[in-house]
Amino acid sequence: MSKKPALSDNPENHLVVFQEKAIRRTWHNEEWWFAIVDVVAVLTDSVQPEGYVKDLRRRDNELAQGWGQIATPLRIETEGGVQRVNCANTEGLFRIIQSIPSPKAEPFKRWLAQVGYERVKEIENPELAGARARELYQAKGYPQAWIEKRLRSISIRGELTDEWKQRGVQEGREYSILTAEIARATFGVSPDAHSRLKGLDKVKTGNNLRDHMTDLELIFTMLGEAGTTEIARRKDAVGFVENESAAKEGGTIAGDARKALEAKSGKPVVSKQNYLLPAGKKSGKEKP
Repeated sequence: MSKKPALSDNPENHLVVFQEKAIRRTWHNEEWWFAIVDVVAVLTDSVQPEGYVKDLRRRDNELAQGWGQIATPLRIETEGGVQRVNCANTEGLFRIIQSIPSPKAEPFKRWLAQVGYERVKEIENPELAGARARELYQAKGYPQAWIEKRLRSISIRGELTDEWKQRGVQEGREYSILTAEIARATFGVSPDAHSRLKGLDKVKTGNNLRDHMTDLELIFTMLGEAGTTEIARRKDAVGFVENESAAKEGGTIAGDARKALEAKSGKPVVSKQNYLLPAGKKSGKEKP
């Protein structure tokens, strides 16, 4: 079972949600590894989970002594790039949980076991991954029409990254650079600036830019990435430099279409609207 998740090249699949809290994860050594600080934040509601982890190690001698075997710095892809964070597998998390006096510990253990079980089933039947993603977005309150676009955008993104891999582009930094080139040409702003416009820099988790895009932003994102895939194939682009050129051209096609729509509609496509949940709300409605 060494196969990676079907959509492993997409940042969306590096997040999982427990009780509406996002936890970063990555596929490593044939199993899921989870960001330790995200898990601690969920179980303790601490506003400084990094400090809480340090306190855990100070209080628990055995945990501190075995920390090198429990925590492994791993690279996790996000929309804004690659981050290296301390992660633990299921066994390591169970050991950490033993040191956390939290009423959420038992439900979290059951959830963790379920996540692992679902991953095994998805390897056997990749279509389950798409069904699970649809259910997750529905649970968050996203409109059905938006969900279909979002899932389609994940598919188009996967096709593009598959093409890059075959054409000698390196995963991680080079993928991030090319993605940013497409986005900049499509929207006239960098992904970081786009995220700041939506206020996503003010939250630590659940801030995947594409999960907060409007319908039109998703449509133009798909156009830019689908165009890039087609151009790379037509030019038989090989390596980073040639694929960077294809990325700029694909993004420009989407950018020109965006400008044409803006000229006709009189409204900008790039929007402050997002799907961040207001405090105390359960709905996925956009807020300005």
